[in-house]
Parts: sequence; structure tokens; C-alpha cells
Amino acid sequence: MRHWETTYEKWRTYKNLNPDLKRELQLMHDDKTMLEDAFYTELTFGTGGLRGVLGPGTNRMNIYTVRKAVNGLANYIKAHIINVNERGVAVAYDSRYMSREFALETAKVLGAHSIKAYVFDELHPTPLLSFAVRHLGAAAGVMITASHNPPEYNGFKVYNEDGGQITPDEASNIISYIQKTEDELTVPYLESEALESQGFLTWIGEEVDQAYMKELQGISMLSTQELSKDKDLEIVFTPLHGTAHQLVLLGLKQLGFNHVNVVEEQAVADPDFSTVESPNPEEHQAFSMAIALGEQTDADILIGTDPDADRLGVAAKQPDGGYAVLTGNQLGALMLDYILSHSNSAALKNGRMLKTIVTSELGRKVAQHYGVPTIDTLTGFKYIGEKIRQFDETDETFIFGYEESYGYLISDFARDKDAVQAAVLASEMAYYWKRNGKTLFDALHLLFERHGYFQEDMLSLTFKGKEGSEKIASIMENIRKEPLTEIGGLQVHYVEDYLVSERKAITSGQTGRIELPQENVVKFVLENDSWVCLRPSGTEPKIKCYFGVCEESEDAGHERLNDLKAHMENVIT
Repeated sequence: MRHWETTYEKWRTYKNLNPDLKRELQLMHDDKTMLEDAFYTELTFGTGGLRGVLGPGTNRMNIYTVRKAVNGLANYIKAHIINVNERGVAVAYDSRYMSREFALETAKVLGAHSIKAYVFDELHPTPLLSFAVRHLGAAAGVMITASHNPPEYNGFKVYNEDGGQITPDEASNIISYIQKTEDELTVPYLESEALESQGFLTWIGEEVDQAYMKELQGISMLSTQELSKDKDLEIVFTPLHGTAHQLVLLGLKQLGFNHVNVVEEQAVADPDFSTVESPNPEEHQAFSMAIALGEQTDADILIGTDPDADRLGVAAKQPDGGYAVLTGNQLGALMLDYILSHSNSAALKNGRMLKTIVTSELGRKVAQHYGVPTIDTLTGFKYIGEKIRQFDETDETFIFGYEESYGYLISDFARDKDAVQAAVLASEMAYYWKRNGKTLFDALHLLFERHGYFQEDMLSLTFKGKEGSEKIASIMENIRKEPLTEIGGLQVHYVEDYLVSERKAITSGQTGRIELPQENVVKFVLENDSWVCLRPSGTEPKIKCYFGVCEESEDAGHERLNDLKAHMENVIT
């Protein structure tokens, strides 16, 4: 009997198996391919936590895989964090299937370890979980979310005591504790009644929300006199069936933005995300209903958050009256310019801007213009959060952090990307430019005229299942064995391999060390300030290829991007 069959039999014959999961297993009985995929491995605990398809099996998200992860987390924090039992763990959840159930399962297992759980009493955004960890002084945090993945997914995301996503070192330690749990089916837990009666479960909500809203008001660059004034700005907002509805509206209202039209069909917390193909503001189709409402109301700005409200998309009015969805790189550069242009020199003296290695170089140009250094991190906001934590021990000041995938952080009272903060600041920025007779689209082109026409794109290919994982590994292995020397007609100057922390010049062969943590990423630095970066996703069965160019015009940039994409698509497939 093969290994996966042994594991399947253990689940199938377990007398106390959850009835819903048992029924699903019975339906899968004759589908050997589906069974093998569900049991051939354990769901990978990546650098942030678990994420996977819902269903029975060790390679699926279910109460047993969650319990095992929580058991490992509990043992880890008891061994490495002080006063864990008194400080407890903050837990939040989004609008997905099984999110509330997984949040309660988290509390149940923590309770068996005599660790208190602070669980939000209703669905809440990811940045509120990050804030709650810091506000409550908790030992760790857990967010039940799969962000903008399809409806069949859910996830278990872990935060450290600083409120940031766990670092790779922390993740490795947690994984070692998870692996010590041999049987996911028999992890100890307390029933709900015992959990509350013994004081291991506290429901939280309004008090934490109010504390967050007070901090949120502080990110405004408006004068005290302007804060309370009614703002002449027409806004359309969609939470894309997720968690941001109430908090974004409250955040806008307390700054005087009262002319907000919500896409009501998408204000419903719907785990099927029934009005969109994908609940991802990176996908322009997610804005179709917001654009229609914007045209009806003659809106100045359209804003949309993903289901767990850590990503924000914005559409700006164009000269013809239509709307253009800004890229994450463009919106980040605009917000950075707005913040820096409204900050005094004393505040910027030790300021630092943070971005990832696949984020546009336009941000660096903007920061340089105001005398602010830029620090690059690896891809993933956890690295930005980790860098902010280091600033707590230096004389450096966090000014702004962003990544190309629509993640932004304006103020570090949260330590993860925060779409609530970003929604409020983007609206304020649109108001500023409107008062100056311009749209955000106009403001973007002012940046291009000053710094160059930077453009970026990304190619994402999905390879599902066991064969897909092997395909992705093969692609990365081959790209390292035979590094490209030319891409899309441009010569490669350097190859940066972050797995071995080495930067190698193609012509001379000289090497240098990359002072960043090791990660499975290869970046090609090309002539003409262009670059290509290849990396497997840490949370999805995808391999992603990022592109950046800077040309003399938009048209030239589009043409260059198309050449680079066509070349790399041929290489990958």
C-alpha cells in the first residue's frame, strides 16, 4: 500500500471523524487521483502559514490541519515568548467558508494549552488583526484568510508579537514544532463551553476598532482646520464581498469624506464572491461594477479592497471621463509622492522608504527627489514588517512601504499591508489633486514627466497538483543551470540568485553578495534600466515572472514589456 493510501485509510476509519468531512471522503472514494492529491503530502506551512483548498485530507484546509498547525504554534510560543498564557493570542477571520469555524478551532487548541484567545466577534480585516496583536500586547496572532484566492480556498496566517507576519526563521521554528505532532486527528482541544467557562476565550471588537480608528485619523496630511470640513470628493467604494465595508466608511467619514457610494451588491460578505471572477483588485474585471457606479455618480475616485482588506485597488478618472485602474506600482508612487511632498524636512531626516525587489524603481526615484533613501526587501510584506521592527532599535524612521501587488502601509501602528489606511489616504490624495484642478491620472503623468516613464507587468502561470509543483521546481532548476544572457532583445548585465545570495556579472563573471535572506528567486538586471524577476509563489501553485522597464514614452514601454513577456513565456512553458 502506498503512503498516501495508508494515510487515507487512517482518516476513513477514524471513528470520530467530522461528519461533513466523512461524507466528502465517501464521495471521493472512487476518484483515486483526487484522493492521492488530498493525501500524498501535508499542506505546506509556508513562510506565512497555511493556505489551501478546503476539504478532507492532509493536503487540504480542514479542522484537523488547522488544529495541528495551532498545536505547533502553541508549543513554539510557549518555548520562545514570555508570559504567553497571560498575554494570549489574537485571532481574526474573514468572509470565507469555514473562517469562523477555523477561528474557534484555533481558540479550542490554544485553550488546551491554557493559552487565552482574543477572538474578534465578527469578521475583520487582516490589518486589524495586526493592530490587535500590538494593542493587546498579545504573544502572537492568527488570521483565518486566503486573501483573494478562489472561493474553494482558505488559510491560516500567523503573526508574531510585533504584529508582523512571521519571518522565515520564525516559520522554520514553528514548522519544527508542527512536525512533532504526529497525528492531526487526535490533537487535544477544549470544547466551546469549557473554553469560555475557564476564561480562555475573550470576544473582542468595538474597543479595538475604536483604538484603530483613532490611529487611522493620525495618518492624514490635512491641516487641523481641514479635517472636519465636508470634502467635495465623489467616491465609489467596493469591499468585494469582504471585511472592509464598515471600517473604510468610518475612516473616510472621520476625515469629512461623506460623499461615498458603495457598490451594494459587493458589500455583502459572500464567500462565493458571486459578482466577480476573482475578488482581487489587481484584476481589472473586479472593478466593473464600481466603474458602472462611478459613471452614474461622476465619481472622482473608485476604491476597492480585497476580501481580507490588506490590498487596495484604485481607478482614476481619465481625460475622456472614463476610468483607468492604476497598477500597484503607480498608486504606491503617487501615495509616496503625496506623503513626502506634505512632510517637513525634519520629519524626513532619518526617514526610510521600503519596497520589494519586484516593485517599480519609480518609487526609488520619487524618494530620492525628496532626499529619502530606499531600502529593498524580498518579495512579501513580511520583510517590510521585519525591517520596520529593526527600525525600532535604530534611529531610522519608517515613512512608507509598498509592494507591486497592491499592498501599502502608511503608518506602522499596523505591521502588515493595510487597505483601510490606503483607502483613506488615496481618497485624501485625490481630494488634494482635485483642489489643484487635476485627477490622479494627471498626477501620475506629472511623475512620469519628472522621473521617466516607468512601466511594469507580471506573468503568472498556474501549475496545480503534484505534477505542477514538480514543474515549477524544474523551471527554477533549469533557469539556474542555464542562465539567460539575453531577454527580449536586451542583454543581461547581472544575474541575482537570492537562493545563494549571489549577484553575478555576465560579462566579467565577477560576483558579489546580496545582503538579504535566502529565497527561491532569480532576477535578471538588463540594459536600459530593465529587469526580469522569476519566483514561485509562496501561497499558490503558481510561478510568477515580473518585468520592469523605463522608456522615453508609454508606447515604447508597452512594446518593450511585450517583448520581455513573450520571451519569458516561451522559456517557462
